[in-house]
Amino acid sequence: MFNKKILVIDDSELIQRLIADILGEEGYEVYSAYSGEEGLEKVARMKPDLIILDIVMSGLTGLEVCRILRADVSNNLTPIIMLTAQVSEDDKLIGLELGADDYIMKPFNNRELISRVRNTLVRIERNRYANPLTGMCGNIEVQSELTYRLANNFEIAVIYCDLDNFKAFNDVYGFPKGDTAIRLTADVIRDAVQNVGNRDDFIGHIGGDDFIIITSWDKYEGICKMIIEDFDNKIVSLYNENDKKNGYIITKNRLGKVRTYPIMTISLAVVTNENNEYINPLEIGEAAAEVKKYVKTFTGSKYLKDRRVH
Repeated sequence: MFNKKILVIDDSELIQRLIADILGEEGYEVYSAYSGEEGLEKVARMKPDLIILDIVMSGLTGLEVCRILRADVSNNLTPIIMLTAQVSEDDKLIGLELGADDYIMKPFNNRELISRVRNTLVRIERNRYANPLTGMCGNIEVQSELTYRLANNFEIAVIYCDLDNFKAFNDVYGFPKGDTAIRLTADVIRDAVQNVGNRDDFIGHIGGDDFIIITSWDKYEGICKMIIEDFDNKIVSLYNENDKKNGYIITKNRLGKVRTYPIMTISLAVVTNENNEYINPLEIGEAAAEVKKYVKTFTGSKYLKDRRVH
């Protein structure tokens, strides 16, 4: 794995050496720029993983550099930690409004610097993998979490959530309304896990209208029941009065034939390692796909646990 590259933009030789020594011992590659102008040139050339930026510099100030960096979409995800000796609330607020991710006050100690750098990098890395529509963890983190829990012999119940008749809804009401349905589903899932799940339960958004919950054997049933009840109560609010009254929408299928599609429902396929040993996430996914295919043959919102012994 490549070491993270950190660019320090500060016109103080002492601060540059201090930060380079502290972060260098932690395995980071630390680069220096002694002015805002030099910093912008190095950002464009080396694409650092994180920027530590002093507010008060001759020439371009740190706030001006931050403004220029955030105006370029290619730098939107590059984290910026502002460095300042001034205890100025205005400077901090301006920096945050311009897109700074964190602040470090001079003088700082080694532990604070290391912690803020590490935490900022972890947070940004998570954001890169998160689903942009719901903010939930994406496929990479889902696979990582499943692998970790399987390797450590957790008693897990994996709930795969999938909407029924979502494509027809999307076709009739449009993509913005479809996105609203996805966000509503995400909120319903979050609420259920928070209310009846465990504190360390995991929620992921695989993509489209597919979600995943990793919980324990004793919690999956309560979570499923709450999701179904809450989803069925709320989803009808996205339909117009005529479709709500009819209980269905009318649109053409992939073959161009006019069909009616019921109000959206949610199907939940549950796989546990109570009776079967799973080695990796792929095996769980394959089992869940079979259960999901079967549960979607029923009408209405429902959940089904895989009770087969493989």
